[in-house]
Amino acid sequence: MTITINAAFDSGNIVVDSIDGTSARLSIRKDRESDFFQWFHFRVSCAVGDALDLRITGLEASAFPGGWSDYAACASYDRESWFRLDTSYDVKADGGSLIISHTAESPILYLAYFAPYSMERHHDLIASVAECDGVTYRCLGTSIEGQPIDCLEMGTGDTQVWLYARQHPGESMAEWWMEGALEMLTDPANPHARALRQKCRFHIVPNMNPDGSFRGHLRTNFAGVNLNREWDAPTPEGSPEVLAVRNAMDESGVDWAMDIHGDEAIPAVFIAGFEGIPSLKPGQMEKYKAFETALAANTPDFQTELGYVETAPGQANLSMSTTQVAERFGAVAMTLEMPFKDNRDLPDPVQGWSPERSKLLAHACLDTLDRML
Repeated sequence: MTITINAAFDSGNIVVDSIDGTSARLSIRKDRESDFFQWFHFRVSCAVGDALDLRITGLEASAFPGGWSDYAACASYDRESWFRLDTSYDVKADGGSLIISHTAESPILYLAYFAPYSMERHHDLIASVAECDGVTYRCLGTSIEGQPIDCLEMGTGDTQVWLYARQHPGESMAEWWMEGALEMLTDPANPHARALRQKCRFHIVPNMNPDGSFRGHLRTNFAGVNLNREWDAPTPEGSPEVLAVRNAMDESGVDWAMDIHGDEAIPAVFIAGFEGIPSLKPGQMEKYKAFETALAANTPDFQTELGYVETAPGQANLSMSTTQVAERFGAVAMTLEMPFKDNRDLPDPVQGWSPERSKLLAHACLDTLDRML
């Protein structure tokens, strides 16, 4: 029997170059109007017991080739429970090949770079949270293809907190984090959530890039624009998603902000800050560092050893959201990064870093924010 492979669905991305029995040679389609590629999501139709040999080629030219070593592909039979497959990377084969091996236990197998967060699930999330007591729904604007930029607001306090995710659509763990955050904040029995809603006004944008998410992009929107390089000068034509969110921030002001992401290469959870902004205010970095220290004490899934190199004074890239928000509002802003790979310090050979751990990390982040405030 010859397997079949298809990616014609929400967030699907794969190119079938050849199939021979239960083996396939594949490649990844680039983001529209862009050279970025790394996200894949497809399904294999096969027979139970088939020895699948799937090779995704040309990966040394991908956006982050350092992300493939020590990486294991995500898979699911039911699109609910995701696990990791036996995966290796051959840097010399066909321009860099990710080799996925698996004996099929069901006639349909889904594979992805990380557990996907579909636009259908996004709409379910928005609809369910919008019904909760004390929650206000706002559409901040629309994407290039006309999809809503959804924002959920809650809380009665004076501290303005912005949480936003999926500027880079392939970083689907970011919206799993958002689901965890929203579940916690709308739980009437959670004491940290009750305290936070009294102290803060939350503005939560679970998905800033719906077009890229649906199209199976790694990093860009419909126009091929990296939204996290648009915050100094967003435009209605190229980055209306950023323009809509930044305009809403201008209305409310920002005291704390978390931009949620995933990192392809670093096998750990970490945050990046704004140390290089030109108008750094007294106490601004101290609050950021205190949050970082407190989060490391609050959850063993977070660490401070691995991360990005700090920017020199006055050298911040103000086109990025964290630095622009810190500079523009004097806010304590941060980029939270989760791994596509497993967490180096607490490895899970079955799931690796997972949706479940992403959601629990959101709880830890909000617990920590409550203590900080």
